[in-house]
Amino acid sequence: MIAAAKLDAVRTRFWSLQAQLANAAMLPREEFVRAARELSDLTPIVAEIDALQKLQAEIAGLEEIVADPAADAEMKGMAQDELQGLKTRLPEAERKLLMLLIPKDEADEKSAILEVRAGTGGDEAALFAGDLFRMYQRYAEAKGWKFEVLDTAPTDLHGFREATASISGRGVFARLKFESGVHRVQRVPVTEASGRIHTSAATVAVLPEAEEVDIKIDDKDLRIDVFRARGPGGQSVNTTDSAVRITHIPTGLVVSQQDEKSQHKNKAKGLKILRARLYERERQQRDQERAALRKSQVGTGDRSERVRTYNFPQNRVTDHRVNVTVHDIEKFLAGEALDQLIEPLITDDHAQRLAQLNADG
Repeated sequence: MIAAAKLDAVRTRFWSLQAQLANAAMLPREEFVRAARELSDLTPIVAEIDALQKLQAEIAGLEEIVADPAADAEMKGMAQDELQGLKTRLPEAERKLLMLLIPKDEADEKSAILEVRAGTGGDEAALFAGDLFRMYQRYAEAKGWKFEVLDTAPTDLHGFREATASISGRGVFARLKFESGVHRVQRVPVTEASGRIHTSAATVAVLPEAEEVDIKIDDKDLRIDVFRARGPGGQSVNTTDSAVRITHIPTGLVVSQQDEKSQHKNKAKGLKILRARLYERERQQRDQERAALRKSQVGTGDRSERVRTYNFPQNRVTDHRVNVTVHDIEKFLAGEALDQLIEPLITDDHAQRLAQLNADG
C-alpha cells in the first residue's frame, strides 16, 4: 500500500513545477531545463495517481451501497458484481504506480563516457582491456548507438593500456552503468609458452556524459598545456604541439587528449571527458551524503570491487554481484550476450530501489 502522504507530496511538487514553468521567462536557463525535465518525469506518475485514486473512490462508493441495509437488493447485487471487477484491477494499478515511484537515477537517459584501463597482468592485461573495449564497441553498434573513440594508448601487441570512448544514444548510461568495476580474466596468454593459465584484470568506468547545463566549468579553473603527441614506444606521431593536457585546478583532475591532429579538437574532447568526471564526482558525493543519512547504502558502485570474471578454460562469464553465469565466452566478448548479464543487474537494482522506497514509507 502506498502512503497517501507520499502521493500528495508528488502531486504538490507537480503543481509547483507547473507554476514555475508558467513564468519561464523569469527562470535562468539551467533552472528551466531541470524543472522541465522533472515535470516530464512526474507527468505520467501524476496520471497514474489520479487513475488509482479514481478507482479507489469507485470501490469505496460501491462498498457503501453493498453495506447499506436500506439499499435495494437488486442494486446491491449489481454493485457487488461491479465491486468484484474493480477490486481485481486494484493490485495492477498499485503495481504500475509503485514502479513509476521507484527512485530513478537522474543520469539514466544520458549518453556515457567509457574508460577501460589495463590493471594487473602486464601485456595480457592490456590485451584483455582491448577485448573489453571492442566488446562495448560491438554492443553499442548493435544497439544503434554512436561509438566515438576519444583517446587510446595502444601497445605493440594490439592491446590498450587505456582507451576512452563516447557512447551516444538515449538510455546508454542506464544500460552500461553497472559495467563499472574490476573485470578479471583467466586464460592462457598469447605470450605464455608453457600453456599456464594466468589471471589478469582491467578496470572499466562508465560515466554519464554531462552537458553544460549539468556542469559549468570556468576558464579560470583550468590550466591547459600543449605538447607533441607520441605513440606506442614513445615514437612521435605528430610534428606539431597538438596534444592537450587539461588540469582542473580546484579538484586536481587531469585529462590528456592526443588522438586528433587538431589542438582545438583535442581540447574539445578533453573538456567532454573532464565534464563527465566532474559530474560523476558530484553524483558520488550526493550518494555518499544520502548513504550517511540512511546509515546504509545500496549499490555503492565501488570500482575497487571485482564485478565479473571471464574464465576461458571453462568457457564462462560470471557476474559476482547477481551470481549469474553465461556460457560461450567468445559470443559474450562479441557483444552478443552482454544483455544476459545487464538485465539481471537492472532487475536487481530495481528491487533494491523498491525496497528502499518501502523503507522510506
